[in-house]
Amino acid sequence: MLLAFSWTIILCSIGFQFLREKEYKSELLSAQLQLYNRQLIETIEDGLPFEEFIETYSKPYEDLRVSVITLTGAVIYDNMISIDSLDNHRQRHEIAEALKNGSGYHIGRQSVSDGREYFYSATKGDRVVVRTAIPYSPSLKELLKADWDFLGLMIILSLVTSTLAYFATRRLGKNIERLNHFAAKAEKGESFDEEEPFPNDELGSISNHIVKLYAQWQQTIKDRDIAHEAALREEQEKIRIKRQLTNNINHELKTPVASIQVCLETLLSGINLSEEKRQELIERCYTNNERLRRLLNDVSLITRMEDGSQLIGKESVVINNIINEIAEELEIMPEEERFMLHTDFNEQVIVDGNLSLIGSIFRNLTENAIAYSGGKNIYISLIENNEDMCRISFEDDGCGVEEKQLMRIFERFYRIDKGRSRQMGGTGLGLAIVKHAVQFHGGTISVANRQNGGLRFVFSLKK
Repeated sequence: MLLAFSWTIILCSIGFQFLREKEYKSELLSAQLQLYNRQLIETIEDGLPFEEFIETYSKPYEDLRVSVITLTGAVIYDNMISIDSLDNHRQRHEIAEALKNGSGYHIGRQSVSDGREYFYSATKGDRVVVRTAIPYSPSLKELLKADWDFLGLMIILSLVTSTLAYFATRRLGKNIERLNHFAAKAEKGESFDEEEPFPNDELGSISNHIVKLYAQWQQTIKDRDIAHEAALREEQEKIRIKRQLTNNINHELKTPVASIQVCLETLLSGINLSEEKRQELIERCYTNNERLRRLLNDVSLITRMEDGSQLIGKESVVINNIINEIAEELEIMPEEERFMLHTDFNEQVIVDGNLSLIGSIFRNLTENAIAYSGGKNIYISLIENNEDMCRISFEDDGCGVEEKQLMRIFERFYRIDKGRSRQMGGTGLGLAIVKHAVQFHGGTISVANRQNGGLRFVFSLKK
């Protein structure tokens, strides 16, 4: 089989070389005719009598047939055949090639006009196509035939090489047989007995490597199955979470949509309402619309972090600047709602991350403290800062959360006091966004009740 395959390649190579050599000689012959064609085209385009050029100028070959053809294919001159007997030549192979590429040739086509077989070469000018043709004669056939001496030498060398290769491969038979025996065992998943080692040569070394790789492969299969099961469980968990998210969104949308619809139906019903009542309905529509907008923005942000985290850009973010912005935002709040911000950042902290997402961590924690803690103070402290990461503490002095509910506050749409949360306009996604933003930056977050009341969030961000 190896010899048959080798000789198939050899014969294909020889056949290709035969055709390529013939094509090379044909192209060389055509190139010689092209020189004559271009000289004749220059004579025609200069307005000189081309018949005199054809009669007097030395031709590259005897019995050279010369035709002058218009770009539409009509023959206007032929030095051997009356043009009245010639039809349109536009579809001739060499003419079509010349019109398309500037030049073309054709090997061994019988002329319709005189029945002789010619080698044609055509060249396109600005106004005409000049075609020259050489009749097939013994000398032309001798010129175009392949070099059989070269092909014979190739065949002899191939025979010698095949003979040497045959005897060389016979020495590998025993090792290949053992390797085949190993393959049969490997196919059944059986262990391979290595009592008789492979010989100390190239094939033996390869065989020993294959046996070791087989053992590693078996271990890899086991690891892959374990990883596949874990990935499957993770994928099922993602599907469950997305289904739960969809159901929660649907539930959260119902209340504001229903409220907006009732208000709008009342306004559009034509009932006489006082200006005060009308304003109240409009404000209620606006409030519920804002709640819908915040909900959609929060859902979009979580989805972007989960499904398109590789598309979220990063830059150098100065944490101190974000905290300063939080402080400025707290200062412009009404005095009765204002929180005091206490910071303990004794150095500048720079993180390679997304400015919007890191800002959402601090803003959502701040908004959560203002809306639900019932306290009046917020404490932000730098716990640790090194080349790899930073750890930050965010605390409030509010009422805290019951221990049984503490570990669920990062869940989407989870509310400790559902009625109060909706009344405050919360979407139930703020702390879920905080958790995802921290994880996006390679960190972790935890929460605990403070001894003196309130919550203490500790999170890390990788540099």
